[in-house]
Amino acid sequence: MPRATIRDLLNKFGWDLVTGSPRALERPVTLPDTNRPGLELAGYFPDTARRRLVILGAKEMGYIHEEMDEVAQRRAFEFLTGPMTPGIVITNGSRCPEILEEIARRKDFPVARTLEKTTYVVNNVTNFLDEKLAPSHIIHGELVQIFGVGVLICGKSGMGKSEIVLELIKRGHQLVADDRVDCYRIHNTLIGRSTPMIEGFMELRGVGIIDIQKMYGVTSIARQTEIQFQITLGRFDGHNNYDRVGIEEKKYTEILGIQLMDVEIPVSEGRPMATIIETTVTNFLLLREGINSAKEFEERVLREIAKNRCDTEGDD
Repeated sequence: MPRATIRDLLNKFGWDLVTGSPRALERPVTLPDTNRPGLELAGYFPDTARRRLVILGAKEMGYIHEEMDEVAQRRAFEFLTGPMTPGIVITNGSRCPEILEEIARRKDFPVARTLEKTTYVVNNVTNFLDEKLAPSHIIHGELVQIFGVGVLICGKSGMGKSEIVLELIKRGHQLVADDRVDCYRIHNTLIGRSTPMIEGFMELRGVGIIDIQKMYGVTSIARQTEIQFQITLGRFDGHNNYDRVGIEEKKYTEILGIQLMDVEIPVSEGRPMATIIETTVTNFLLLREGINSAKEFEERVLREIAKNRCDTEGDD
């Protein structure tokens, strides 16, 4: 399962730690949301999102100092520093309330401060945790960016996927991941990237491991891309029913709940696969713009048939 801790947030954003031992910094953050505790400070605790990171902004700090006495503060802070809460972040450079610091030190609870505005902190934390905690899935295949489109190329081992992608790279397209593609769902977007250990490298049978960036330049690789389209390679044996015209019902595959158009392309000796894949991606871009070449061709054929029928009836 994806995991994040208070230490990850401190390292990412450089917050100043007020309280919390190294052990406290390992408290898990399991939700990509934050909690600005208005009702909790007012003494209303039911239905509180206890697993969210607590953010104390200017409004909360003003209410604490101006409206809450010591008894109310102790009651609220005892609740907000509970075992399920990951931590507390105080924004706008405000000082940590003495009672909160006292309770947090006693419980070894992490409290941090930052000079950043509350809105920036909430947005940055949410975006970071959205990616850090995103559901993930590993796929065996190639991920390459072609004409700005993230294309997942799949197929059985030995189909020559790496060799095809290498030819695409030589044509100016970008490698994202070879052999292993790590997929993450962030909101309703499917993001693909390589595992850091093999990022930028490719394995070719008979050659070994090659460094794509050093061989073809820094623009030959991309760190990640949105996966928008899948191409599945298969052996051409004369029995499989591949699209000939393109008016057939489109096929889709599902990854982490997101539907991707999936085009099956047969592989055989002598076929210029890189050119065919470029053409397939270009056709996909046209389909997204509402331009369907196969439908236009079908309509042209139907018009010609209707015209010939009229001519034949006229001769009769």
